[in-house]
Amino acid sequence: MKDTFKHQGMRQQLVETLITKGIKDEAVLKAIGKIPRHLFMDSGFIDHAYVDKAFPIAADQTISQPYTVAFQSELLQVKPGDKVLEIGTGSGYQCAVLIELGAKVYSIERQQELFKKTSKFLPKIGYRAKKLIFGDGYKGLPEEAPFDSIIVTAGAPFVPKPLLSQLAINGRLVIPVGDDVQVMTLFIRKGPKEFEKHELGEFRFVPLLEDKN
Repeated sequence: MKDTFKHQGMRQQLVETLITKGIKDEAVLKAIGKIPRHLFMDSGFIDHAYVDKAFPIAADQTISQPYTVAFQSELLQVKPGDKVLEIGTGSGYQCAVLIELGAKVYSIERQQELFKKTSKFLPKIGYRAKKLIFGDGYKGLPEEAPFDSIIVTAGAPFVPKPLLSQLAINGRLVIPVGDDVQVMTLFIRKGPKEFEKHELGEFRFVPLLEDKN
C-alpha cells in the first residue's frame, strides 16, 4: 500500500485531463489530485488507476470513471461541514473525495462483500465517514435526514421518492436516471414540495440494486 512520486505524477496528469474535459471546481480537482486511487483497485489494475476510465471491482461493480466522480462531485457544490448521503459506497473512492471536500459522509452499500471490504479499508488509509451502512439505498437514511446533498453512484431506473424527501431546502440530489444509458439529473429542493430539475448529459453506470428481501 504505497503511494509513490510516480503515482503522484500520474494523478497530476489525470487532473490535467479532467480540466481539459471541463471540470472547474478547484476543491474537486485538488481532492482527485490527492487521493491514491490505485489503492482502491485490485493490484492487477494499478497501471490503469490514473486512466480516465471505470474499472471492475468486487461483486460485479465498478470503480467509477474519475471524470464521472469529478462531474458528480462538482454538481453537489459541497461546502465543508455539509451532511452528504452517498448511495452506493462501492470501492469507497467517491466517499473519499467527499470526505476530502470536507463533507460529513453517510454512505449506504447494498453488497455485503463490498461493504465489509470498504468499511475496513477507508479508515486504514485515513478516510473516516460519519457512518457506513449496509442496506437498501432506495430508502435513504431517514433517521439522519435532512441532508445538504445526496449522491447516487449507480444507475437508477427511477428517482426514489425517499431521497427527494430527505433533502434539506436548497439541498441537491445528483442521480443518474435510466435503464441502459443514464441521464445525469440534478434536483434542487426549493420548498417542501418544489424541486428544480436539470438534465446534464448521458452516462453509463452499473444498476442500483433494490433490496429484494
